[in-house]
Amino acid sequence: MAAKDNSCSSIILDAIIHSSLVFLLIVTLFPVLHIASVSLSSSSAFAKGIVGFYPREFTFAAYKMIWEAGKVSNGLLNSILYTAAGTFVNLVMTATMAYPLSKKALPLRGFYTMVVLITMFFSGGMIPNFLLVRSLGFYNTLWAMILPGAISTWNLIIMRTFFQSIPNELEESAFIDGANDIQVLVRIILPLSKAATATLGLFYAVGHWNSWFPALMYLKDNDKYPLQLILRSIVIQGQVAQELAQQGDLSALEAMGIGATTAESIKYATLFVSMLPMLLIYPFIQKYFVKGVMIGSLKG
Repeated sequence: MAAKDNSCSSIILDAIIHSSLVFLLIVTLFPVLHIASVSLSSSSAFAKGIVGFYPREFTFAAYKMIWEAGKVSNGLLNSILYTAAGTFVNLVMTATMAYPLSKKALPLRGFYTMVVLITMFFSGGMIPNFLLVRSLGFYNTLWAMILPGAISTWNLIIMRTFFQSIPNELEESAFIDGANDIQVLVRIILPLSKAATATLGLFYAVGHWNSWFPALMYLKDNDKYPLQLILRSIVIQGQVAQELAQQGDLSALEAMGIGATTAESIKYATLFVSMLPMLLIYPFIQKYFVKGVMIGSLKG
């Protein structure tokens, strides 16, 4: 075991590193803590500008209002459904396409890879995509939120490269024992690819969770909207409330049933609710994150 370096230069370097990490931690946590504090503070405290790291005049009023309204709770359930189903479809389709592309013996492997890479730089455009989704009968359905982006080219390349790093001898021994390609993929390749699968699953899940524009394009029923689209409408409503308050149009605010400061509290509460699931999930897959990306990027 190597002895600890207690030299002056080492101590100074450690102090600089720890100070930098503490500073980055504060910078990263402050927005999250501020959002949580505003959502748990009264409207009057927010209007006075005294809310910082911790709540002032603690209250759950904003959360009570958004939950009783029903839109946020319904949007949260929709977002969970879209994220879970979408991530599952993404991983299945990415893995089943990356595995054959990782094999040099695949006929026309270079051609298929080139076709895949073209989609990274060129697309049909928003209007053709919308017309395609509608013509397939996916408009205003769950599939419109999942299938158009079922495979990310970048994630496909990472998973393909990861599969190439697995020794071929493992697959050859399985083939000798009578396994087919599907059995090799499910029983050998995927269990050895937990790091890559968890990392790409996180990428896909965050993408689905934060997505709102596909819902704006492909969904027409409000009860199918995800949480992020509902948050967008709340933010717009809050901006309108602020503009009306600045103009002194109190009658319009009363007609909306909301005040300028109340709109801000609701906005921050909804924003915190939308952040919380990802904050809870990330620590459990953090250990796979760096390992999965780096292994998939080392071998060409």
